[in-house]
Amino acid sequence: MGGGARRVTASDIARSLGISRATVGFVINDTPGQTISEATRRKVLAEAARLGYRPHAAARALARGSNRIVLFVLPDWPVEHSLRRYLEEATLVLDRAGYSLVTWTRHASGRSRPLWETLDPDLVVPVIPLPRDDLDVLRREAGARLLLGGDEPAELHEVPSLRAGPPLQVEHLHERGHARLAVALTGDPRLELLAGLRASLARARAAELGLEIADLRTVSDEDGSAADAVRDWLDAGVTGVVAYNDDIAAAVVGAAVRAGIALPGRLAVVGHDDSPLARLLVPALSSVRVDVAGLGRYAAHRALHALGVEDTPPAKPGVRASVVHRETS
Repeated sequence: MGGGARRVTASDIARSLGISRATVGFVINDTPGQTISEATRRKVLAEAARLGYRPHAAARALARGSNRIVLFVLPDWPVEHSLRRYLEEATLVLDRAGYSLVTWTRHASGRSRPLWETLDPDLVVPVIPLPRDDLDVLRREAGARLLLGGDEPAELHEVPSLRAGPPLQVEHLHERGHARLAVALTGDPRLELLAGLRASLARARAAELGLEIADLRTVSDEDGSAADAVRDWLDAGVTGVVAYNDDIAAAVVGAAVRAGIALPGRLAVVGHDDSPLARLLVPALSSVRVDVAGLGRYAAHRALHALGVEDTPPAKPGVRASVVHRETS
């Protein structure tokens, strides 16, 4: 099965010459107001001709001024309830300003070309702090279009919205008289860092309150591990469970219900994300709600300010998080 030759991109020219993609873009698009030497300009145009570079539609649109596309770079996480709500709100804000939101997930083992090479978006926005190696690649390839910095967190563990939930889960159980807790985590390898962060935050808050974390383990509803965990926890005197998210909490609740264990009488469970599942589960699941919709709107307004569409930078929102108390606690 045959296929056409890969289109030569501005990034190919930049790599060949050992210069930035932004410089190549300025030359190819004849961007005004740039201090690029005539020698560099001639070198870029000659290399473009040698490699057979042909501007595509997106590049021509960029030369006219804007593709009106904002590219959000997503972490390699499952697109669960919180991330969906974040993206929905960001999409609405950008759409009202005449911009389209496109997402791209950077997979650790991925081999696809970066989407910014194909779309030439006006702005590239990492949704969470990226590992240094990934960030270096983005800086090199996305150039001036990359939105970073300011007072935004530089590390995953510094993101307030990712830190807020586990302490609230522990406090909620403490307020209801639970002193011996367990932490139920996801076994999804893509979420290892985030799961580890939530576990460490739960441990720290429990220690501050004088509570014991008697067990910490991965739980699933697919392999019997939830049933094993519930049995072991009851044998160890655990009465409260801090779950990584609502899906993990539902696996624990389901195992307890099938074993005839009263909730929250013998075992209380608190989830995270307040997804629709939390309301629909029987018994209904107590869960942490974080205002991810507001964070999505903030990210979109921050992008519009960087693009010059909005004159005033958006006020950075505080993290609004709370436990929604339902039947499992």
